[in-house]
Amino acid sequence: MQLLKLVILITVTFCFSLISQAQTGEVSGLVTANDKALEFITVQISGTSLGEITNSTGSFLIKDIPYGNYKLTASAMGYESITKPFVLDAQNLKSTINFDLKESQIMLDKFVVTGTKTFKRQTESAVIVNIIDSKTLENVQACNLSEGLKFQPGLRVETDCQTCNYTQLRMNGLAGGYSQILINGRPIFSPLTGLYGLEQIPANMIERIEVVRGGGSALYGSSAIGGTVNVITKIPTESNFDIGFTHQNINGGAQDNIFSGNGTILNPKKNAGATFFINNRSREYYDHNGDNYSELPELKNNSFGTNMFFQPTKNQKIEVSLSNLTEYRYGGEMVDKPAYLTQQSEERTHRVWIGSLDYQLNFNNDSTSFIAYAAGQSTTRDHYTGIIPDDSAGYQNHLENPPYGYSDNTTWQGGIQVNHKIKSFTGLSNVLTFGGEFVSDDVVDKIESYNYLIDQQTENLGVFFQSDWELTPSMNLLTGARADKHNLVDHIIVSPRVSLLYKLKTATQFRLTWGSGFRAPQAFDTDLHIAFAGGGVSRVSLASDLKEERSQSVSASINYDLSKSKYVVGFTFEGFYTYLKDAFFLQPLGTDEFGQRFEKQNGDGATVQGVTIELRGNYNRKLQLETGLTLQESLFDNAVEYAVNLPARKDFLRTPNVYGYGTLSFTPNEKFNASVNLVYTGTMNLVHFAGAPEITETTYTTTSSFTELGCKVGYTFGLKSVDSGLEVFTGAKNLFNAYQNDFDTGKNRDSNYIYGPGMPRTFFVGIRLRSL
Repeated sequence: MQLLKLVILITVTFCFSLISQAQTGEVSGLVTANDKALEFITVQISGTSLGEITNSTGSFLIKDIPYGNYKLTASAMGYESITKPFVLDAQNLKSTINFDLKESQIMLDKFVVTGTKTFKRQTESAVIVNIIDSKTLENVQACNLSEGLKFQPGLRVETDCQTCNYTQLRMNGLAGGYSQILINGRPIFSPLTGLYGLEQIPANMIERIEVVRGGGSALYGSSAIGGTVNVITKIPTESNFDIGFTHQNINGGAQDNIFSGNGTILNPKKNAGATFFINNRSREYYDHNGDNYSELPELKNNSFGTNMFFQPTKNQKIEVSLSNLTEYRYGGEMVDKPAYLTQQSEERTHRVWIGSLDYQLNFNNDSTSFIAYAAGQSTTRDHYTGIIPDDSAGYQNHLENPPYGYSDNTTWQGGIQVNHKIKSFTGLSNVLTFGGEFVSDDVVDKIESYNYLIDQQTENLGVFFQSDWELTPSMNLLTGARADKHNLVDHIIVSPRVSLLYKLKTATQFRLTWGSGFRAPQAFDTDLHIAFAGGGVSRVSLASDLKEERSQSVSASINYDLSKSKYVVGFTFEGFYTYLKDAFFLQPLGTDEFGQRFEKQNGDGATVQGVTIELRGNYNRKLQLETGLTLQESLFDNAVEYAVNLPARKDFLRTPNVYGYGTLSFTPNEKFNASVNLVYTGTMNLVHFAGAPEITETTYTTTSSFTELGCKVGYTFGLKSVDSGLEVFTGAKNLFNAYQNDFDTGKNRDSNYIYGPGMPRTFFVGIRLRSL
């Protein structure tokens, strides 16, 4: 009897296997553009994990597809995606579908991930996600992340120290500590990294930058009040190489040399690959006002890294990234002496490691995905921040105890995320996302000579849930919440958000978003900077009763793009409003033996509100225009004191009410390219501390507005014998030299009195060899 059961079981299993095999088919085809076969094009069956990448002849073949009705999509960066239906059944075991792709005009419908923690097309995301791609970085000749971020609406990169030139990113009028900067989706851009990291990440490391402004980024936790910037590093998509050298002449007073290289390799099966980058920069210091103290510090940067992926099966993927950034930075008196023997200077040596590991498993017919990830960064730095006292006793003490310091910062994160797609009774989808993550940041920053020490350990455990519900074909509702337990906050903080998207036909999207957020009572990037003023240094400490800052944000927008055969034109109009409860501000405490002291305290509240306008157009894929303008206002509820003996005021300092950008590129053919760009910054108010020979009284100052104009032109020579192209290019940044013209002079200068463009007029010339 047992033997009979076994025979029956084997027979049934065999028959079922035959039936299953008989109920599958295949689809094949060819992908071309302009009568040329396209390699490395992704061909995917919608709603499944089934897909292939085209080979060198442009062909693809997908086997073992169960019977059914499907949609097949061919897509690749730089081309408009095409979707075609097909059917497999007993009468149609094989289907042939060919695609003729067209180059994109403006990339109106790229895939983005930052807005929802899942891949979605821009036009289908309930949260606005703007993109800065590598092509834009090339057109504006950005050397690093800092120079590229200026070309986005609502974003402003400012330089905040005349001596060391640290930078911060302001989003929608909020300071750098309100911006959450991610590396490949992970919040490992630590407070210490925030001081100089924007300049340390080279442009050739970056694949694209995704930007979410305002409360729509609440799912990323603390410090995402102003918005989120997700820096996505180069990913391996096809085997290629790119090597370049650029020389920059800074207003005739300093030289800047940059070498960069990228290479990518993929195995024949396209299921494993790696991309590598290297970058070396050497910049001399630059003195703008002739006092022998630098306005631009000396830089020596070396960086390298890799991104790798491996797909053991079609439904599994492992990604690994690892980068090293090393930087030497010196600013101050321009003499050939050790830093502690100069009249005034800042010297830093940074050593940064950044890494991440991601594992993704798709199952349940690709309706469910599980993601586990870990990431971290480690930064150590040796630094000097000093000014030689004028009195003999102070001078002797300075020689015996020079203010050298040491910093050690480690950040790591681990988490899991599950995405599950379900179909409602209407046949439309709802993608549910839930997960949890733990972030730890440990920073020690000390200078014993100043009795200065920041020893801060922060830990945050967060869980999040999100529903991305397609209510109708034209309406999408995104709801979610995140709960955080921060070790510096006594209670759990829940940050919900709601976003509604309504699509009017194919050209117009209306969006409405509300969200809340918080900032923990901790030291952020600018709190770690020691500034010079009045012959001493200024330092920031935290109030003993400092508590978290909370926010409520609302934004509404309309996005329109008209696409015709020869041109695309469009605009985005967005209004935003953010209210900060218990807003942080710096209370001046007076001076001690080392200089000025400030304490971070809670105020009553503050409001940031405004509008952003974007315009864009593309004619025949040859002429492309993108521009944005932000009008805004940032006010405390009650006036705050910025300096001793100065009247309190409500407005945020260093915050212009008007700023914007524009880029125009012209590419009539594959060989020639030209571009023009500008950045406009309106007037702003700031404190100017006394101390320099020409400044005898601390006052408020209103700056003038300024416009940076840049241009670039390039020509590529084809090298058919090696299937490569050799590009030569030249151009200028800040062509009309709209640089600050009232810098303080001498060692007692107020180093925070700096505004305007990050560099004076700079001419550049370069050469680049890359595969075609």
